[in-house]
Order: sequence, then structure tokens, then C-alpha cells
Amino acid sequence: MTLQLDYAVPSPAFADYVTVFYWFRADVPAIADVERADHAQIRFRLTPGGGTYRFADGFAQQVSDAHVLGPTTGAFHVEAKGPVHVFGAGLTPAGWAALMGSDASAMMNRAIDLAELFGPAVTDEIATLRAAPDLVAKAAACEAILARLLRAERPRMLDFVCRVDAWLTSGPSPQVDALVAATGLSRRQVERRCRALYGAPPKLLSRKYRALRAAVALVAEGASLAEATDMGFYDQSHMNREIKQFTGYTPGQMRSEPGALAQLTVAGRYALAGRVHPIISET
Repeated sequence: MTLQLDYAVPSPAFADYVTVFYWFRADVPAIADVERADHAQIRFRLTPGGGTYRFADGFAQQVSDAHVLGPTTGAFHVEAKGPVHVFGAGLTPAGWAALMGSDASAMMNRAIDLAELFGPAVTDEIATLRAAPDLVAKAAACEAILARLLRAERPRMLDFVCRVDAWLTSGPSPQVDALVAATGLSRRQVERRCRALYGAPPKLLSRKYRALRAAVALVAEGASLAEATDMGFYDQSHMNREIKQFTGYTPGQMRSEPGALAQLTVAGRYALAGRVHPIISET
């Protein structure tokens, strides 16, 4: 299978809203693979054909060539006829709020057609992205698209997202009480805001990023199973279940036979260390 996945870092003006830009190419008759749990995404398929997602809860959804994928809380299957060329952007929680203006938990593990949100003219953006000659040009074109679609977000919301991201990267299994203390909000307020912006409550977010961090350690850093288990898991069986839920692969599979998308995703994002927030490069 001939696959290529390249990443670009957003400009400072979009760093609060975009995790990374990515350009995926699969010049194959068809693709069927597994994607890990991740941030929300905005995606433009540059080769027509749409595709199908089968989410962790069993729900299967056909998607259009231009769509928004909500935050995912488990690995999900992707199927599409090839060739498949996609340009997309990961959306930070603030980016979700600025683009969607709705509760992220209502779109958890679901996708929506961009034309339903912004009208049919938005699909014309695919031609703009297709015409851009390289990764840098496509990223610039996508920033121009987002500049037209995003609405300004309140500084207080950005501050909350910064505090949550810092909490998620503060240790192997950060405790919710620590996040409550860091934000100065009540536990109920923290839960509500995390669901609205991240699509899930803090405890589930902690589990999600712990599992993704351990998977990256296994694949990109060559950690042993014992070392990965020490990253906040009760025992190896617990680690096996958690990594399987959020990546679609057992730890052994992540090390010996990960899927093509899993390999490309981990390697590409890990290479961005020092250029993006650790919640992106380390998970």
C-alpha cells in the first residue's frame, strides 16, 4: 500500500485553533484502516469519493468530501475507494468552539457535512486546496479558509483550554481535583466546559491521552511493555485494554504490526516535538 502523510505547523495566528495541518495521500484502489481517537478535524477530500467511518459505538456514517469530524473517544474504522487524497486540520477545543459554536459532546464520534454548516459554496474550497502546489501552500490556503469560517473566541475560553491542556500533560494520570484547583471553577463547571469544548469529561480525557502517550512511547521511543505500563496503568492488562480502546491496536500490535495510518500518524506527529504543544507531539 502506497501511503504518505505529511504535517505542517499552523502559523502563530492559528495556533490557538489548529493542532496541525496534514496532507494524506493513498494512491490505491481502496483503503480500509483504523484511526485512533483524536481531536476534532476539518477535512477536505481532494480526490472525489467521500468515505465511511465506523465509530467505536458501532455507528457507521458516510461522509462527504468536505466535512467536520467531532472529537473521537475511541479508535474508528475508515473505508474509502481510492485514490484518496485528503487535506485536513486538527481543531483544538477553542478551534471547535470558534468554528462550530456548539457543544462538542453532541458531535462526539460523529461527522457533519461542511455544506450543512456553511452552505454549498464551501465545497468550492476543495478546488483551491487541490490547486495549491505543495504542503506549505495548502496550509496557507486552509488558513485562509478558516479565517473566513472561524469566529473570535473569548480570552477566558482560551485560558480554560490552556489550563486543561497543561493538566493533561502534567503527569501520567492527572487527577480531576488538580484541574478544579487550577481553573478555580467548581467540579461541575469543569465537567460541563470540558464536555462542551473537548467532547468528553476530564476523567475520560485523562484516560484517552494516557493511552495515546503510551502508544507513542511504544512505537516512537522504543519503550518496553513494562515501561509503558508504568505510565499510569494499574497493570499490563489494564494498559492493553486502554491502548486497544483508543488506538485500535494492542500494545503488542503497536510495536510489531501497527496499521499504516497508525505508523504514519505517530512518526509524523512525534517529529514535531518542540514545534507544537506536547499534547499533540507526545500523543
